[in-house]
Amino acid sequence: MLLTTEPNSKGLYFTDNAFTPDGTQMIYVASQSIYALDMTTYKSRKLVAGPVDDVVVGRKSPIVYFMRTGDTSLYAVGVNTGRLLKLTDLPKGATISTLNSDETLAAGTSSDVEPPKHPEHADHRATLIDDRLADHVPMTLFTVNLTTAQVNPILHSTDWLNHPQFSPTDPTLLMYCHEGPWQKVDRIWTIRADGSNNKLIHQRTVNGEIAGHEFWDADGVTIWYDLQIPRGQNFYLASYNTVTGARTWYSVDRDAWSIHYAVTPSHLLMAGDGAGEGNISRSKNARWINLFTPNQSLVPTEIDQTKLVQSGFLATEHLANMAHHNYSEIEPNVRFSPDHKLVIFTSTMSGPNVLGPSYIFAVEVAKAPPPVAAGGQ
Repeated sequence: MLLTTEPNSKGLYFTDNAFTPDGTQMIYVASQSIYALDMTTYKSRKLVAGPVDDVVVGRKSPIVYFMRTGDTSLYAVGVNTGRLLKLTDLPKGATISTLNSDETLAAGTSSDVEPPKHPEHADHRATLIDDRLADHVPMTLFTVNLTTAQVNPILHSTDWLNHPQFSPTDPTLLMYCHEGPWQKVDRIWTIRADGSNNKLIHQRTVNGEIAGHEFWDADGVTIWYDLQIPRGQNFYLASYNTVTGARTWYSVDRDAWSIHYAVTPSHLLMAGDGAGEGNISRSKNARWINLFTPNQSLVPTEIDQTKLVQSGFLATEHLANMAHHNYSEIEPNVRFSPDHKLVIFTSTMSGPNVLGPSYIFAVEVAKAPPPVAAGGQ
């Protein structure tokens, strides 16, 4: 099902909330402008003319926070009112990535100096990521008070800081990552909004083990992430409970490994957006939007399991064929609709090696009932 009609329309990044608090509207970007899609009528309207960057949707109120390309100011627009406000100016090189659950703080990163430029390479993206990590550019992780506009630096580092994500329920808990080639970094961290309790979430124990593409569960307590032990060999969708320390690793079949995952609040269903042939799974049959059903492995034992990793596997069902999607240029960024009846994703659907316009699509989670034969019941 096609949800958008604007060429070059894209869903928000998979870690970002895209829906208004009542679940009736989905925010997306088309040709660098901000749009709202009514989730009942599937009619869309433009909220803000572009070019825009760093779009963040409030979880408490129907407000979209954003920055403009080439501008260091933070803006807000009411989804229902259309009222546009400039909130504050940010440090040079700053980007805003997330908003806390009570909408009192935003968080982002800034480069304290201009990162050096590097020449083009054949494997451009991989080489640039490696070079960027090696540059050791001084960076700052900061929060912004949305009432006073005060900018508060909470972490300085010469590591590459990226993807700040506030917990959906705890207004003081922030997750972020050490960016770079995953095998070279300890990636997933949490920190309090005042800069305290900076904590590594996953410590590798195997050479070549990687963890990344981390995202919050709706409970605001559990962190989900892609785990591979070692890289490109054994695949898991892993979770960590920040309160109890409990961990679960669901094994994922190589053909079902996905660039991004999504999880319903009940944890009864999960989804993945598949991968092209050039991705780390090296699968030739990964071009699918997948629906997953988690199954935990229950092994009776007298051993205290409270500190052990719980295991399981994801049963896979293909929802949508992505044979004609250009994975090398557009990431689908899969997500569930608020009622969990749809899996929503971005796709070109024009050919695996063709950079055509992108649109936002949805596929139903429930299978259609089989047709009844003539004369049958």
